[in-house]
Amino acid sequence: MECRHCASPLEKPGDFCLVCRETNTEAIVLEVGRDRATLTMLAADGDEDTAVAGNDDPILGETTITTTPEDGENEVVELRNFAGLIGDEIRRKRPEEVYAGGERVVIQAIREDIHHPFYRVEDDDPVEAVLERRGDRALDVVDTPPAEKIGGSHSTLIGGRTGMRAIQTVAEHPHVKKVIPGPIDAGGKGSQSGLRAKVTRADDGGNVRMLLRDGSSVQENRVVTTARDREMGEHIREDLNDVLTDAEFQ
Repeated sequence: MECRHCASPLEKPGDFCLVCRETNTEAIVLEVGRDRATLTMLAADGDEDTAVAGNDDPILGETTITTTPEDGENEVVELRNFAGLIGDEIRRKRPEEVYAGGERVVIQAIREDIHHPFYRVEDDDPVEAVLERRGDRALDVVDTPPAEKIGGSHSTLIGGRTGMRAIQTVAEHPHVKKVIPGPIDAGGKGSQSGLRAKVTRADDGGNVRMLLRDGSSVQENRVVTTARDREMGEHIREDLNDVLTDAEFQ
């Protein structure tokens, strides 16, 4: 494949061009199994270079990476190496976003290995799911550090440091503008499962609420997003709940 910007040859489809220093892949979709991961590289939606070439196919190519799952003590190393190989392939493309569907334990390991905006999508057909929601990439990205996104008149969080870690997990999302902690209600039903976090249904403006539960205490926190309507807000809600699940808050 050639670079879409300067026509220099690329070793693999969608690679970052080391000649003109331009990105060819805007998004990567991962279909992840325990022993195999397929990476599908997507061009920019409405890419002018594609239009000039007369090719409106957004899919640039695919790469498959495999592993032989191990058991016992060897599994930790094998899984980390598998995620590392996938991470290396993602880094050589330098995409703006990564979407993933499939085996949760592998996805969590990949998320820990890379530093790209990372979103979960439906497992049945991740590529089609991403193509259908590509308009969401028009959402503004907030580069503010997570700690600076947290504010409001209520400074106390239930769960102490664990509660703050859950709040920061949500604040790290690139489409979250601000997290505003609410008052604490100590009259809820007691639970022995430790602190739990869940993001609730988006409102008409695309904003959501994050519920923290710790024992009999409940705290509702407002999450302001860059979504402009309920539909886009629902996509962000799903992403946030997946992140909280991976962080073992659900």
